[in-house]
Amino acid sequence: MKNVGIESAKVHIELDFTLKGSVAEGTVESNVSEVRSSFFVTSGDPDDKVKEVVRLAKQGCFAESMVKNPVKLSSTINVNGKEVDIS
Repeated sequence: MKNVGIESAKVHIELDFTLKGSVAEGTVESNVSEVRSSFFVTSGDPDDKVKEVVRLAKQGCFAESMVKNPVKLSSTINVNGKEVDIS
């Protein structure tokens, strides 16, 4: 654990996405082309120590990992207690 005092920390996430097609027609598609994160940290400690903590937090973030390294997605669908196939 790093000994860094963080008074306040916020992150702002933006993404560029497209949504096309139609739910009614069964042709809906979505795509994300870029994700941007901005961190806002208040600390009385030196900038280099705070930067190291943020770097480590990003390194351990599951969401960032999934964006940078696509993972296999498995889904099951249950309707009224019964698993159904939607393929």
